Amino acid sequence: MAAWVVSADRPGSVERAELPVPAPAPGELLVRVRACGVCRTDLHVRDHDLLPHRERVVPGHEAVGEVVAMGRDVTGPPGAGALVGIPWLRGTCGACPYCTSGRENLCLSSVHTGWDADGGYAAYATVPADYAYEMPAGYPAEELAPLLCAGIIGYRALRRADLPAEGRLGIYGFGASGHLTAQLALAEGATVHVLTRSPAAQALALELGAASARDARTGPPEPLDSAILFAPVGSLVPVALEALGSGGTLAIAGIHLSDIPPLDYQRHLFRERTVRSVTANTREDGRAFLASAAQHRLRPTLSPYDFADADTALDDVAAGRVHGVAVLRMPGPAGR
Repeated sequence: MAAWVVSADRPGSVERAELPVPAPAPGELLVRVRACGVCRTDLHVRDHDLLPHRERVVPGHEAVGEVVAMGRDVTGPPGAGALVGIPWLRGTCGACPYCTSGRENLCLSSVHTGWDADGGYAAYATVPADYAYEMPAGYPAEELAPLLCAGIIGYRALRRADLPAEGRLGIYGFGASGHLTAQLALAEGATVHVLTRSPAAQALALELGAASARDARTGPPEPLDSAILFAPVGSLVPVALEALGSGGTLAIAGIHLSDIPPLDYQRHLFRERTVRSVTANTREDGRAFLASAAQHRLRPTLSPYDFADADTALDDVAAGRVHGVAVLRMPGPAGR
């Protein structure tokens, strides 16, 4: 089958490869991939910012496709023919204090698609049945793909930000996660202010219903109840904190962040402002978000790429040339 793999000896590059179609292990599904989102975490794997866990791994953890085979011990659902999503979280121990207290996203033994195991930049991929998502109806596969990471992480970040009912939310950075989270927050009754330097992203924010769209250094037109930092820019942490009103919460949603400058207690933290990080997600987060996506028709802004151009898609994401979400389109039933 056609696939892309992370180069073992050249950080920052991926290579075309022909690999055998994987056989599903016990408890796994074999999925024919129809579309796969291109996530910034794929860049961290490609560039070895996340140290390789597997040589020449196939990246991609926003894969959508049909179940074509099931390993032993899979009883379904989802069964053969079901449209499923293959997400970042691939497995946890199920027995540690984090797993047994509903915080499996913090499991120290967790494994991840496109890092520990081959992912969706391929014609076929496997996924443990217990970690696959059944996808909502009414969306094409290309629009479903970014929901699996950009959407789910945005959902968890929104919950971590403790946004009150009809509250004022600031979103710093308006890429894949930001523009999906804004739509969900608006559907739930929030006032959304978008802080981004990109004129195209500002225009998209206003088109989607944001109350304002400005450069982050300018700040929102009113104090915020909550904020989410999606941009991996540590210097925006004090900027976002200063924009919060009393008792506000900042959730930092990236897996990687540049250095945070020193904070001034009075300006940035006093009056019970809170800073929280966001680490991956639980399966319950994913199920809850996809249920919300079924209820509120989200409209991902897509930049589609042919599967043969996955390397270009990654370069464009790295350079900030993607409008909305980059998604790889598989060329046919066999991905060839």
